[in-house]
Parts: sequence; C-alpha cells; structure tokens
Amino acid sequence: MRPGDLRVISDDRLKDARRRTVGVKQTTKSVQRGAALLVYVAKDADRAVVSELLALCRDRGVPIVEVEAMAELGRACGIEVGASAAAVLKTGEAG
Repeated sequence: MRPGDLRVISDDRLKDARRRTVGVKQTTKSVQRGAALLVYVAKDADRAVVSELLALCRDRGVPIVEVEAMAELGRACGIEVGASAAAVLKTGEAG
C-alpha cells in the first residue's frame, strides 16, 4: 500500500497524539504546511467536502486512514460531534 492510499485500521494514534487537527479546513492547512504525519477521514463524510484533502494527501504522500463514521472520528478527537477529517501532527507543530 502506498502513502495516500485509503485503508481501514483500528488504532489509538489519533487519541494518543500530543498534537492534532480536527476538521477538513484545519487538516488541509496542516497537510499544506507539511505538518501532518497521518490523516484520518470518515467513510460517511461527504466526498465533495473531503475530496480536495484526499487529493492533497496523495500528492504530498501523507498516509490516509479511513474510519467508519464521523461520530467515531469525533469521539477519537475528544469532541462530542462528528468530524469529517483529522490529522496527527509532527511533534512541535501547531494545529
């Protein structure tokens, strides 16, 4: 599997991350800055909303992890609402 390919994994990297972004806009900005190590996208997110982020991740070689639902991604980020996307950031990078 190449970086930027979609895959489904169950892990705690997002929950345990010291630095992360939540939401498509902030996650896209972190990928553009080269700050994102790993991007998470919810399967049930509107593809029109996340398509630019997915293309950017593929272009930049940032691995993409697909999660089942926006609600699950939101919980992993510690918020009470769903999230379309999130990222684990490099150490020392700000969201």
